[in-house]
Amino acid sequence: MSLLKGKTAIITGASRGIGKAIAVKYAQEGCDVAFTDLFEDDNMKATEQELIAYGVKAKGYASDASNFEDTDRVVSEIVKEFGRIDVLVNNAGITKDTLLMRMTEDQWDAVINVNLKSVFNFTKAAQRTMLKQRSGSIVNLSSVVGVSGNAGQANYAASKAGIIGFTKSVARELGSRGVRSNAIAPGFIITEMTGKIPEDARKAWEASIPLKRGGTPEEVAGVATFLASDLSSYVSGQVITVCGAMNT
Repeated sequence: MSLLKGKTAIITGASRGIGKAIAVKYAQEGCDVAFTDLFEDDNMKATEQELIAYGVKAKGYASDASNFEDTDRVVSEIVKEFGRIDVLVNNAGITKDTLLMRMTEDQWDAVINVNLKSVFNFTKAAQRTMLKQRSGSIVNLSSVVGVSGNAGQANYAASKAGIIGFTKSVARELGSRGVRSNAIAPGFIITEMTGKIPEDARKAWEASIPLKRGGTPEEVAGVATFLASDLSSYVSGQVITVCGAMNT
């Protein structure tokens, strides 16, 4: 298939997990991919080669998404190398879960900076190119926790709820210039991060989901592909939950 042929995407935090699944799916659909992660390591190099194997242009960039100046630098490099930005996927994120009574200021600040400020940083930098093009699709990774909250994740939930408000505001601001902005709110997705959850807790989560299983990164990537493609040309300002009806 070639739903994204001729497009160029930036995907943050894409050396592993959901970000990598989105990068792979985009490459399979003919999209050139510039992706970032905090360090240029073996995972980044392997992901880069995996994407290139699909016959597209792909390059990984070391970037601190929470740093405004560094983000501006890397986006400028990407535009110089790839020529355009059709899709921006803000995926970079971390967790530092603990009850509010034990949460430190550093734990709060780290999650807000990486999860929420990074979305501002990359959108601010990428919008210049999208506005000149009078086209573009911004896809922000939120979470069902940002919709409903969760005990022990006040920092994470706040960051993901902030992404939803940011997404809707950007959709209203940039819509007149042909730029769309949407969010995806995954539920319990089986990744390296959730793999650390004890088995009894994981089974309890799955039992609470109407589809009776966790989702896969590839299922999130399918929705991200829809939002990046022209199939969603009249979809903007929306939050699509990918949760197996857990948050219904």
